[in-house]
Amino acid sequence: MDYKNFIRRISVSLFFLFIYYIIVYINTDYLTVFGIIIYLAIIYEIIKFFKINLFFILFYLLFSFLFFLIYTNYFFNIVEFNIFIFTIIIFDSFSYLIGTKFGKNKLFIILSPKKTLEGLIGGIFITNILLSIYLYYYEILLENILFINLIILSSFFGDLLQSYFKRSNNLKDSSNFLPGHGGFFDRFDSFIFCIILLFFYQVI
Repeated sequence: MDYKNFIRRISVSLFFLFIYYIIVYINTDYLTVFGIIIYLAIIYEIIKFFKINLFFILFYLLFSFLFFLIYTNYFFNIVEFNIFIFTIIIFDSFSYLIGTKFGKNKLFIILSPKKTLEGLIGGIFITNILLSIYLYYYEILLENILFINLIILSSFFGDLLQSYFKRSNNLKDSSNFLPGHGGFFDRFDSFIFCIILLFFYQVI
């Protein structure tokens, strides 16, 4: 188990979480600006390091960005978005921790060799436990458990999709800009896909 890498991953996640809360505390309108910066950093990585499926990857990213803009400007709900962010971070962190510590059964050997059944199940279980405590403490309806698990599944799929893009381009990471993660595309791979689900969940 590479604990140093895990600590780096957690540190980067907490750093972005800290920026998010500062932005929300000052003015939620700045969240759109923060998102634009993140998406531009990802676009830079894609254009610089990705050659195969470039048009499709950029279309996917711009599609996600469009839904991000619509959601943050017209449907933004701070409680819902907090649950959304917490779910992605907790699932990513604990599925990685449990998978690297106890993982034996590989799920996608070629596409994403580090993903294991143990990591997936452990990540789902711990995310549900911690978010259930959060929902209960703040007296939020427990029907949001369905929302949490939809985010978990879409987070996992977004991670797999990004892994496919990297493998098709013979890349281990999208860049080396973020310690423990690789690049911005690596850190926000789940968010890019999940924000689309969040938009439709809110609209429907």
